[in-house]
Amino acid sequence: MKKKPASKMKTVLLVASGDLRQSANETCWPAQAAMEKQLTACLAKLGCKLSRAHPYKPALKHGFIASQREGMEIFARLDPKAPLIVAESVWQYSHHVLPGLISHQGPILTVANWSGQWPGLVGMLNLNGGLTKAGKKYSTLWSENFDDEYFLSHLKEWLATGVTRHKTSHVKPLAKCAVPAKARAVAKKIAADLRTRKSIMGVFDEGCMGMYNAIIPDELLFSTGVYKERLSQSALYYGATQVSDAEAREVFNWYRKKGFTFHFGSDEENDLTESQVIWQCKMYIAACRIADEFGCEAIGIQYQQGLKDLIPASDLVEGTLNSSDRPPVKNAAGKVIRAGEPIPHFNEVDECAGLDGLLTNRVHKALDQPVENTLHDLRWGDWDKSGTVKDYVWVYLISGGAPAEHHIGGWAGSDGWRQSKWYFRLGGSTLRGIAKPGEIVWSRVFVENGKLKMDLGRAKVVELPAEETQRRWDATSNVWPIMHAVTYGVTRDQMMARHKANHIQVAYAKSAKDADMAMYAKAALAAELGIEVSLCGTKANGKAF
Repeated sequence: MKKKPASKMKTVLLVASGDLRQSANETCWPAQAAMEKQLTACLAKLGCKLSRAHPYKPALKHGFIASQREGMEIFARLDPKAPLIVAESVWQYSHHVLPGLISHQGPILTVANWSGQWPGLVGMLNLNGGLTKAGKKYSTLWSENFDDEYFLSHLKEWLATGVTRHKTSHVKPLAKCAVPAKARAVAKKIAADLRTRKSIMGVFDEGCMGMYNAIIPDELLFSTGVYKERLSQSALYYGATQVSDAEAREVFNWYRKKGFTFHFGSDEENDLTESQVIWQCKMYIAACRIADEFGCEAIGIQYQQGLKDLIPASDLVEGTLNSSDRPPVKNAAGKVIRAGEPIPHFNEVDECAGLDGLLTNRVHKALDQPVENTLHDLRWGDWDKSGTVKDYVWVYLISGGAPAEHHIGGWAGSDGWRQSKWYFRLGGSTLRGIAKPGEIVWSRVFVENGKLKMDLGRAKVVELPAEETQRRWDATSNVWPIMHAVTYGVTRDQMMARHKANHIQVAYAKSAKDADMAMYAKAALAAELGIEVSLCGTKANGKAF
């Protein structure tokens, strides 16, 4: 009889952070229960007992920590020095467990299942970003079935030492890279303008869904020349109520003339209806006018929580704002607001993405590159089952924010479906499409060690057969816009090891050469503004930065 592998830890506590919305927690619980069963069996084989630190709640039909207060009370009862695994197979609200984790003294391991379903990967990355910002030490792991060598070897290391680390040799400080003179010149000019004239980022309520990592402390923003205008979602709702039906109908008709397809039904609870879209048109008009009134260069709408109980989803609004080709809206003086230009919008009021999007817009405009940009969830990834693409293909996906210009066929190639009632009770249309093939720059701003940092890299968007795209949609959220991305010189595990957020910013360029220049210019601009910058991976041709 073989002996079980020895491990230092004999018992490890498990906590699971969930959503704030009961409907989401109840719907997603079976996936979490299945994941915990796999994880428990895996640790048992290593001679370690995984013990749940909080019970399943029969009345609520789930076992998630569902509020910040509940999380505090649970952690108050735990041994503060016990080893702890935060297991996630769902989107979770980080502030449910962040207070307890910050004061916890024992080893912490965040773990997610490699699945795009709800998704735990996005939830774990969000929590990792929050822990990084808070300066709290933790280890992290991910796996599809919890039986692969990469996962098991790192888990054994954590059980034995309380720490496991990943190789990040793909990351290179900008100071060690050869930045073209043109990129530096563009960066210096934009930086000088930001320092002198400054810019405003409009924030419709901070901290969406407990995303502590998505809030940039004001004092860190000051050196960038960007300042916050703290706006209220209640003002946005009120503004929408003041828009006439006739104005909203003009925006609705604009979508129709562009060839955008709405998939309408008659059941308000389960289908997309015209009345839901009319409310979204009103919100779009109100958002444009508020941005104009306060002089905001970019804006972010939280939607969750608050607006979800008052008005249909903001996602169609967000993607429209990020599009250069969008319905005209006039201000109080009768002038069209920023005709032919996007009003950069950061989904879920992620301020790191907001700063990134603002800088991207300026850099791409200066370089005569496509200015439309958006964040996506770093949702999931898999090998192309059709065999069309040999590379590992990421699934970038987001409920809202993707501009029509990013999609094959633009507005005519895009369509709108009702948002899931488990997350968006009052419905509203998505702006769904398949991202067009091309060269992109990806990036992320994050906070670590009390500093603003930025990672940038290069990637290409590939086109997959319809069946493979549908497989990926069905494995994630099939009513949301999707991007098939191949990162240059960055593997799946390297990306997961380094990325400090659930979101990733993307923008197209006209060619690989143009994308390299745009990346260098944005990196140089960020450095000029006091941000610590790193380049990740390689150029499209495999050469180093």
